[in-house]
Amino acid sequence: MKKIEAIVRVDRLHPVKAALEELGYPGLTVTEVRGHGNQKGITEIWRGRTFKVDLLPKLKMEIVVPEESVDKIIETIVHEARTGSIGDGKIFVSTVDDVIRIRTGEKGKQAV
Repeated sequence: MKKIEAIVRVDRLHPVKAALEELGYPGLTVTEVRGHGNQKGITEIWRGRTFKVDLLPKLKMEIVVPEESVDKIIETIVHEARTGSIGDGKIFVSTVDDVIRIRTGEKGKQAV
């Protein structure tokens, strides 16, 4: 099994979520996060004063899937989250050794 973590723009959550549900992967965890990469933040003006916002709001989506589904999930996230502008986000893939469903005690793929 693999864990896919995608850091995406806040406004891209619903298109990505809808596309994943359409593929048959409705389960995911979403966390509000802040950060920056190459973009290094933005400059804003408020009440005539200029200030730098270097930690931008993003969403971190996490989904655990069977290894054979990883490429399809990644393609879907990239297609739905891409705007073509700097700050679109990143996707990280890591190995999951085991999953246990707390309610039933099921392990492995059955627990996902």
